[in-house]
Amino acid sequence: MSAAESTVLEASPFLVARGTVSAVDRVSPTFVRITFTGADFDEFGDPERVLDQRIKLIFPPSSGRLPDLGHPGGDWWSAFLAIPEDERGSMRTYSMRQLRVDEGGTSVVVDFVLHLEPGFTGPASSWASQASVGDELLLIGPRRGRPSGGGIEYAPGDAREILLAGDETAAPAIARILEDIDRDAVGLAVIEVPSDADALSIDAPRGVDVRWVPRDGATVGSALIPTVLGELGATATVTVTDDGTEELLWETPVFSGSGEALDDTTDAIDRYFWIAGESSVVTTLRRHLVKDLGIHRSQVAFMGYWRRGVAMRG
Repeated sequence: MSAAESTVLEASPFLVARGTVSAVDRVSPTFVRITFTGADFDEFGDPERVLDQRIKLIFPPSSGRLPDLGHPGGDWWSAFLAIPEDERGSMRTYSMRQLRVDEGGTSVVVDFVLHLEPGFTGPASSWASQASVGDELLLIGPRRGRPSGGGIEYAPGDAREILLAGDETAAPAIARILEDIDRDAVGLAVIEVPSDADALSIDAPRGVDVRWVPRDGATVGSALIPTVLGELGATATVTVTDDGTEELLWETPVFSGSGEALDDTTDAIDRYFWIAGESSVVTTLRRHLVKDLGIHRSQVAFMGYWRRGVAMRG
Protein backbone atom coordinates (compact mmCIF):
# COMPACT_ATOMS: atom_id res chain seq x y z
CA MET A 1 0.00 0.00 0.00
CA SER A 2 1.32 3.43 -0.91
CA ALA A 3 1.75 6.21 1.65
CA ALA A 4 -1.21 8.05 0.11
CA GLU A 5 -3.43 4.98 0.36
CA SER A 6 -2.32 4.43 3.94
CA THR A 7 -3.28 8.00 4.84
CA VAL A 8 -6.76 7.55 3.35
CA LEU A 9 -7.22 4.23 5.13
CA GLU A 10 -6.24 5.79 8.44
CA ALA A 11 -8.80 8.53 7.87
CA SER A 12 -11.69 6.08 7.64
CA PRO A 13 -14.25 6.56 10.43
CA PHE A 14 -14.70 2.78 10.59
CA LEU A 15 -12.40 0.12 12.00
CA VAL A 16 -12.40 -3.55 11.03
CA ALA A 17 -10.99 -5.53 13.95
CA ARG A 18 -10.43 -9.23 14.45
CA GLY A 19 -11.87 -10.21 17.82
CA THR A 20 -10.91 -13.31 19.76
CA VAL A 21 -13.30 -14.78 22.32
CA SER A 22 -11.77 -14.47 25.79
CA ALA A 23 -14.83 -15.35 27.90
CA VAL A 24 -18.26 -16.93 27.45
CA ASP A 25 -20.91 -16.54 30.15
CA ARG A 26 -24.46 -17.90 29.88
CA VAL A 27 -26.05 -15.16 31.99
CA SER A 28 -29.65 -16.35 31.54
CA PRO A 29 -31.66 -18.87 29.53
CA THR A 30 -31.91 -16.35 26.67
CA PHE A 31 -28.65 -14.39 26.87
CA VAL A 32 -25.04 -15.45 26.44
CA ARG A 33 -22.43 -12.79 27.18
CA ILE A 34 -19.28 -13.05 25.08
CA THR A 35 -16.15 -10.99 25.62
CA PHE A 36 -13.78 -10.27 22.74
CA THR A 37 -10.21 -9.03 22.81
CA GLY A 38 -8.07 -7.94 19.90
CA ALA A 39 -4.94 -6.08 18.93
CA ASP A 40 -6.95 -3.29 17.25
CA PHE A 41 -9.52 -2.72 19.99
CA ASP A 42 -7.57 0.15 21.52
CA GLU A 43 -8.80 2.15 18.49
CA PHE A 44 -12.37 0.80 18.64
CA GLY A 45 -15.31 2.95 19.70
CA ASP A 46 -15.60 5.49 22.49
CA PRO A 47 -15.43 3.94 25.98
CA GLU A 48 -16.85 7.14 27.50
CA ARG A 49 -19.95 7.16 25.28
CA VAL A 50 -21.12 3.73 24.20
CA LEU A 51 -24.90 4.22 24.64
CA ASP A 52 -26.77 2.28 21.91
CA GLN A 53 -23.75 2.14 19.59
CA ARG A 54 -24.36 -0.32 16.76
CA ILE A 55 -21.54 -2.46 15.43
CA LYS A 56 -21.33 -5.11 12.73
CA LEU A 57 -20.23 -8.67 13.43
CA ILE A 58 -19.08 -10.98 10.65
CA PHE A 59 -19.38 -14.68 11.40
CA PRO A 60 -17.14 -17.15 9.56
CA PRO A 61 -18.50 -19.14 6.60
CA SER A 62 -18.54 -22.93 6.55
CA SER A 63 -14.81 -22.97 5.76
CA GLY A 64 -14.12 -21.26 9.09
CA ARG A 65 -11.95 -18.62 7.39
CA LEU A 66 -12.91 -15.01 8.06
CA PRO A 67 -12.79 -12.71 5.01
CA ASP A 68 -10.01 -10.21 4.41
CA LEU A 69 -11.63 -6.77 4.38
CA GLY A 70 -8.44 -4.77 4.08
CA HIS A 71 -9.08 -2.21 1.34
CA PRO A 72 -7.37 1.03 0.30
CA GLY A 73 -9.57 3.85 1.53
CA GLY A 74 -11.13 1.78 4.26
CA ASP A 75 -14.13 0.77 2.12
CA TRP A 76 -14.83 -2.45 4.01
CA TRP A 77 -18.35 -2.70 2.61
CA SER A 78 -17.20 -2.84 -1.02
CA ALA A 79 -14.54 -5.35 -0.03
CA PHE A 80 -17.18 -7.50 1.69
CA LEU A 81 -19.54 -7.46 -1.31
CA ALA A 82 -16.69 -8.32 -3.69
CA ILE A 83 -16.13 -11.65 -1.93
CA PRO A 84 -18.26 -14.60 -3.15
CA GLU A 85 -21.27 -15.01 -0.88
CA ASP A 86 -20.30 -18.49 0.29
CA GLU A 87 -16.84 -17.25 1.29
CA ARG A 88 -17.55 -13.97 3.05
CA GLY A 89 -19.55 -15.25 6.02
CA SER A 90 -22.69 -13.75 7.55
CA MET A 91 -23.01 -10.20 8.87
CA ARG A 92 -25.32 -9.08 11.66
CA THR A 93 -25.81 -5.87 13.64
CA TYR A 94 -25.41 -5.79 17.42
CA SER A 95 -25.11 -3.31 20.26
CA MET A 96 -22.13 -3.35 22.58
CA ARG A 97 -23.02 -4.28 26.14
CA GLN A 98 -19.69 -2.91 27.28
CA LEU A 99 -16.49 -1.42 25.86
CA ARG A 100 -14.09 -2.09 28.69
CA VAL A 101 -10.66 -0.53 29.07
CA ASP A 102 -8.19 -1.71 31.71
CA GLU A 103 -4.49 -2.33 32.09
CA GLY A 104 -4.78 -5.34 29.81
CA GLY A 105 -6.20 -3.29 26.94
CA THR A 106 -9.67 -2.88 25.46
CA SER A 107 -12.30 -5.60 25.28
CA VAL A 108 -15.73 -5.62 23.64
CA VAL A 109 -18.62 -7.35 25.42
CA VAL A 110 -21.68 -8.43 23.43
CA ASP A 111 -24.86 -10.00 24.83
CA PHE A 112 -26.26 -12.44 22.26
CA VAL A 113 -29.93 -13.43 22.26
CA LEU A 114 -30.24 -17.17 21.66
CA HIS A 115 -33.09 -18.07 19.31
CA LEU A 116 -32.63 -21.83 19.19
CA GLU A 117 -36.10 -22.99 18.17
CA PRO A 118 -36.04 -25.21 15.05
CA GLY A 119 -36.40 -23.04 11.98
CA PHE A 120 -35.58 -19.82 13.83
CA THR A 121 -31.87 -20.27 14.50
CA GLY A 122 -29.78 -17.89 12.40
CA PRO A 123 -25.99 -17.77 12.01
CA ALA A 124 -25.51 -15.47 15.01
CA SER A 125 -27.47 -17.61 17.49
CA SER A 126 -25.91 -20.77 16.11
CA TRP A 127 -22.40 -19.37 16.49
CA ALA A 128 -23.00 -17.85 19.93
CA SER A 129 -24.56 -21.02 21.33
CA GLN A 130 -21.37 -22.94 20.51
CA ALA A 131 -18.75 -20.23 21.03
CA SER A 132 -15.67 -21.03 23.06
CA VAL A 133 -12.52 -19.22 24.11
CA GLY A 134 -10.23 -18.72 21.11
CA ASP A 135 -12.96 -18.46 18.47
CA GLU A 136 -12.75 -15.42 16.21
CA LEU A 137 -15.08 -12.91 14.54
CA LEU A 138 -14.67 -9.66 12.66
CA LEU A 139 -16.09 -6.60 14.43
CA ILE A 140 -16.72 -3.37 12.53
CA GLY A 141 -17.40 -0.15 14.37
CA PRO A 142 -16.42 3.49 14.72
CA ARG A 143 -12.77 4.35 14.99
CA ARG A 144 -11.98 5.96 18.32
CA GLY A 145 -12.03 9.73 18.04
CA ARG A 146 -14.04 9.64 14.78
CA PRO A 147 -17.69 10.32 15.74
CA SER A 148 -18.64 10.50 12.06
CA GLY A 149 -18.76 6.70 12.17
CA GLY A 150 -22.34 7.02 13.44
CA GLY A 151 -24.40 4.20 14.90
CA ILE A 152 -25.81 6.00 17.97
CA GLU A 153 -29.48 7.01 18.02
CA TYR A 154 -30.01 7.91 21.68
CA ALA A 155 -30.26 11.72 21.72
CA PRO A 156 -32.59 13.04 24.44
CA GLY A 157 -31.33 16.61 24.28
CA ASP A 158 -32.60 18.52 27.29
CA ALA A 159 -35.58 16.25 27.94
CA ARG A 160 -36.47 16.15 31.62
CA GLU A 161 -37.56 12.52 31.53
CA ILE A 162 -36.80 9.45 29.42
CA LEU A 163 -38.76 6.33 28.49
CA LEU A 164 -36.80 3.42 27.03
CA ALA A 165 -38.65 0.34 25.79
CA GLY A 166 -37.78 -2.81 23.89
CA ASP A 167 -37.72 -6.58 23.76
CA GLU A 168 -34.75 -8.83 24.52
CA THR A 169 -32.91 -7.74 21.37
CA ALA A 170 -32.91 -4.16 22.66
CA ALA A 171 -31.97 -5.10 26.23
CA PRO A 172 -28.18 -4.72 25.76
CA ALA A 173 -28.58 -1.23 24.27
CA ILE A 174 -31.03 -0.15 26.97
CA ALA A 175 -28.71 -1.46 29.68
CA ARG A 176 -25.71 0.35 28.21
CA ILE A 177 -27.65 3.61 27.85
CA LEU A 178 -28.74 3.43 31.49
CA GLU A 179 -25.19 2.81 32.67
CA ASP A 180 -23.75 5.65 30.57
CA ILE A 181 -26.22 8.49 31.17
CA ASP A 182 -26.07 11.05 33.97
CA ARG A 183 -26.76 9.64 37.41
CA ASP A 184 -29.51 12.22 37.98
CA ALA A 185 -31.58 10.99 35.01
CA VAL A 186 -35.28 10.32 35.63
CA GLY A 187 -37.63 8.00 33.78
CA LEU A 188 -38.70 4.46 32.99
CA ALA A 189 -37.17 1.51 31.14
CA VAL A 190 -39.42 -1.38 30.08
CA ILE A 191 -37.74 -4.54 28.79
CA GLU A 192 -39.80 -7.50 27.59
CA VAL A 193 -38.06 -10.87 27.89
CA PRO A 194 -39.14 -14.49 27.42
CA SER A 195 -39.17 -15.25 31.17
CA ASP A 196 -38.42 -13.85 34.62
CA ALA A 197 -35.10 -15.69 34.55
CA ASP A 198 -33.89 -13.32 31.81
CA ALA A 199 -33.96 -10.21 34.01
CA LEU A 200 -30.34 -9.09 34.28
CA SER A 201 -28.55 -6.66 36.56
CA ILE A 202 -28.33 -3.06 35.31
CA ASP A 203 -26.57 -0.23 37.13
CA ALA A 204 -29.29 2.31 36.32
CA PRO A 205 -29.64 5.80 37.81
CA ARG A 206 -31.70 5.80 41.00
CA GLY A 207 -34.37 7.92 39.33
CA VAL A 208 -35.01 5.44 36.50
CA ASP A 209 -37.47 2.63 37.17
CA VAL A 210 -36.34 -0.53 35.34
CA ARG A 211 -39.16 -3.00 34.68
CA TRP A 212 -38.49 -6.44 33.22
CA VAL A 213 -41.79 -7.81 31.88
CA PRO A 214 -41.89 -11.51 30.95
CA ARG A 215 -44.18 -12.65 28.16
CA ASP A 216 -44.09 -16.28 29.36
CA GLY A 217 -44.77 -17.93 26.02
CA ALA A 218 -47.10 -15.25 24.67
CA THR A 219 -46.53 -13.33 21.44
CA VAL A 220 -43.66 -10.85 21.24
CA GLY A 221 -44.93 -7.44 22.34
CA SER A 222 -47.80 -8.80 24.41
CA ALA A 223 -46.19 -7.61 27.65
CA LEU A 224 -44.29 -4.60 26.31
CA ILE A 225 -47.11 -2.75 24.55
CA PRO A 226 -49.65 -2.61 27.40
CA THR A 227 -46.95 -1.67 29.90
CA VAL A 228 -45.73 1.26 27.80
CA LEU A 229 -49.19 2.49 26.82
CA GLY A 230 -50.48 2.04 30.36
CA GLU A 231 -47.68 4.28 31.60
CA LEU A 232 -48.99 6.93 29.21
CA GLY A 233 -52.58 6.58 30.36
CA ALA A 234 -53.93 4.50 27.48
CA THR A 235 -56.33 1.73 28.50
CA ALA A 236 -57.57 0.26 25.21
CA THR A 237 -56.50 -3.25 24.21
CA VAL A 238 -53.95 -3.05 21.41
CA THR A 239 -53.29 -5.75 18.81
CA VAL A 240 -49.98 -5.96 16.96
CA THR A 241 -50.54 -5.64 13.23
CA ASP A 242 -48.00 -6.71 10.64
CA ASP A 243 -47.90 -4.52 7.54
CA GLY A 244 -46.57 -7.41 5.46
CA THR A 245 -43.29 -5.75 4.50
CA GLU A 246 -39.88 -7.22 5.22
CA GLU A 247 -38.42 -3.76 5.76
CA LEU A 248 -37.54 -2.67 9.28
CA LEU A 249 -39.09 0.47 10.72
CA TRP A 250 -36.48 3.18 11.35
CA GLU A 251 -37.87 6.58 12.30
CA THR A 252 -35.84 8.93 14.48
CA PRO A 253 -35.84 12.70 14.96
CA VAL A 254 -33.04 13.01 12.38
CA PHE A 255 -33.83 10.18 9.93
CA SER A 256 -36.92 8.71 8.32
CA GLY A 257 -36.73 5.31 6.68
CA SER A 258 -40.08 5.99 4.98
CA GLY A 259 -39.13 9.45 3.75
CA GLU A 260 -41.26 11.45 6.17
CA ALA A 261 -40.53 15.14 6.50
CA LEU A 262 -38.16 15.86 9.36
CA ASP A 263 -38.77 18.59 11.90
CA ASP A 264 -35.75 20.64 12.89
CA THR A 265 -37.47 22.06 15.95
CA THR A 266 -35.22 22.83 18.89
CA ASP A 267 -38.05 23.31 21.37
CA ALA A 268 -37.47 21.79 24.79
CA ILE A 269 -39.31 18.52 25.35
CA ASP A 270 -40.61 17.04 28.58
CA ARG A 271 -40.06 13.39 27.75
CA TYR A 272 -37.85 11.56 25.26
CA PHE A 273 -38.78 8.09 23.98
CA TRP A 274 -36.37 5.43 22.70
CA ILE A 275 -38.18 2.31 21.45
CA ALA A 276 -36.59 -0.68 19.70
CA GLY A 277 -37.22 -4.36 19.03
CA GLU A 278 -39.44 -6.44 16.75
CA SER A 279 -40.46 -4.15 13.90
CA SER A 280 -44.23 -4.73 13.91
CA VAL A 281 -44.32 -4.19 17.69
CA VAL A 282 -42.38 -0.95 17.34
CA THR A 283 -44.67 0.11 14.48
CA THR A 284 -47.72 -0.54 16.65
CA LEU A 285 -46.29 1.55 19.48
CA ARG A 286 -45.39 4.31 17.04
CA ARG A 287 -48.92 4.46 15.69
CA HIS A 288 -50.39 4.88 19.16
CA LEU A 289 -47.78 7.30 20.48
CA VAL A 290 -47.68 9.62 17.47
CA LYS A 291 -51.19 9.33 16.04
CA ASP A 292 -53.35 8.57 19.06
CA LEU A 293 -51.47 10.22 21.92
CA GLY A 294 -50.10 13.15 19.91
CA ILE A 295 -46.46 12.69 20.85
CA HIS A 296 -44.30 14.61 18.39
CA ARG A 297 -41.96 12.55 16.20
CA SER A 298 -39.07 14.80 17.34
CA GLN A 299 -39.43 13.22 20.80
CA VAL A 300 -39.06 9.61 19.72
CA ALA A 301 -36.57 7.22 18.15
CA PHE A 302 -38.43 4.14 16.78
CA MET A 303 -36.15 1.33 15.61
CA GLY A 304 -37.02 -2.08 14.23
CA TYR A 305 -34.14 -4.37 15.15
CA TRP A 306 -35.70 -7.50 13.64
CA ARG A 307 -38.89 -8.81 12.07
CA ARG A 308 -40.73 -11.95 13.08
CA GLY A 309 -40.44 -14.70 10.46
CA VAL A 310 -37.85 -12.85 8.36
CA ALA A 311 -34.16 -13.79 8.22
CA MET A 312 -32.20 -10.66 9.05
CA ARG A 313 -29.41 -9.40 6.82
CA GLY A 314 -26.50 -7.22 7.88
